[in-house]
Amino acid sequence: MLNLSQNGCSVWVASSSEGLLTPTAVALGKFDGVHLGHQRVIQPVLHAGGQFSVASSPQLTTNNGQLTNQEYTYSTVVTFDPHPQEFFTGQPRTLLTPLDEKVQQLRSLGVEQLVLLPFDKELSALTPEEFVEKILVQQLRCQRISIGQDFCFGEKRSGTAKDLQLIAAKHNIPVTIVPLQTYTGDSPTQSSCVSTTPTQDARISTSLIRQNLEHGDIENANLLLGRPYTLFGIVVQGQQLGRTIGFPTANLQLPKEKFLPRQGVYAVRVFTLSETSDVAPSEILGVMNIGNRPTVNGTYSSAEVHLFDWSGDLYGKKLAVELVKFLRPEQKFASLEALKTQIQLDCIVAKEVLRAGAKS
Repeated sequence: MLNLSQNGCSVWVASSSEGLLTPTAVALGKFDGVHLGHQRVIQPVLHAGGQFSVASSPQLTTNNGQLTNQEYTYSTVVTFDPHPQEFFTGQPRTLLTPLDEKVQQLRSLGVEQLVLLPFDKELSALTPEEFVEKILVQQLRCQRISIGQDFCFGEKRSGTAKDLQLIAAKHNIPVTIVPLQTYTGDSPTQSSCVSTTPTQDARISTSLIRQNLEHGDIENANLLLGRPYTLFGIVVQGQQLGRTIGFPTANLQLPKEKFLPRQGVYAVRVFTLSETSDVAPSEILGVMNIGNRPTVNGTYSSAEVHLFDWSGDLYGKKLAVELVKFLRPEQKFASLEALKTQIQLDCIVAKEVLRAGAKS
């Protein structure tokens, strides 16, 4: 059990029923990325307009002005650990939002509790009816549920969204089925069908965002996420080759489960994160290289960021690096001088991109 709190808002991460805050209003799904489609699924279980407060009385006013003793329900996201795909394939799966990031995003939306269901043989063997009875009714004391239209659950994914709605109705639990969100090239829209076109009228999904990141299409990935794709890492000591050619870099140690985009050079916005939440992060512009650094015979993948107009000691500091635009793929240069010339050009282009973004 891990209690993560910030500014008076608590998010519980639970892998057992001990310490769960109940009763609950549950958004159910995988939620890797917490993208715009996920946010629509979560919205129905949030407490609208400050109507509820953890510290408030459980008495609620009905339409006729009478007070009732309805229990407070905790806005809860229920997901799985490990990712079901990782469980079935036996292969580690990198994530758009590792746990720390997921908690941060859910907290910002107003979610009070995150429940991680341990995805194992026992859980995967539950029938849809058993899943509702044992998990949602008995453990979570669920009062209402929100799911996406394509949600499947139970043994061999045999239960559909409609099935959940029917089963939950037997327990007097209302289920909101949220229509799929599609992306038309400029804005998200609701849709009742799944498109197979990858670039237009495509369903907003984690897999589509991963495809965009793999191709270096940061702008589309950011639109689908509803925020910039961000790498969080601790600055560690590298080979310090950058400073020998006039471009010192901060070498980031990233979570091993973090999904990395296409190797190459990016225009980025960087924020130094403080240990205390009352200190606003400062923004620094820069360029980032993700890759093996072939010009200097690099043997492992790294993420290094060069900050514009900045000097100082960043070792041990945590940085948040927002990806703005993919500039070019990684390449091997004939000499360090050629690499230096290219980095100078990268910096010029990145500054133009970032200034243009700031104006828009």
